[in-house]
Amino acid sequence: MRKFLVVLDDSRECLNAIRFAALRASATGGGVQILSIIPPEEFQHWMGVADLMREEARERIEAHFEVFAKWMRDKHAIEPELVIREGQPVDEILGQIEDDPDIGILVLGAGDDRTGPGPLVSQLTKSSGALSVPITIVPGALSKERMESIA
Repeated sequence: MRKFLVVLDDSRECLNAIRFAALRASATGGGVQILSIIPPEEFQHWMGVADLMREEARERIEAHFEVFAKWMRDKHAIEPELVIREGQPVDEILGQIEDDPDIGILVLGAGDDRTGPGPLVSQLTKSSGALSVPITIVPGALSKERMESIA
């Protein structure tokens, strides 16, 4: 089954990316894999403190994921998969694509303010020619209704 890989982070634009991935997966019989990345700089403390912070970060991610997973199950009959990796975001996204051959499309949300599309979109589009999957960039200003008509 082809999977749509989407990144779960604290950005507003990730909401549209998750919604779009769920709609496309539902329409095409695919799956959704949600990747959340814990940056390594969060753990530059003593070993015991780092372990506690790592566990707290994982619990926060799992709680956040469960909100989206319930919505996907209830509205689209999709059981999303959660993957948590630690490292630099772009490296971990590329690593996940390489590690899972079922990933068919990377879905990213673009910011809709004057600061640009966001760091992930900016960095990944620069290396998009070397990716083994296409990237779908979902505009941050895309309305739910318009998105549903496109997907």
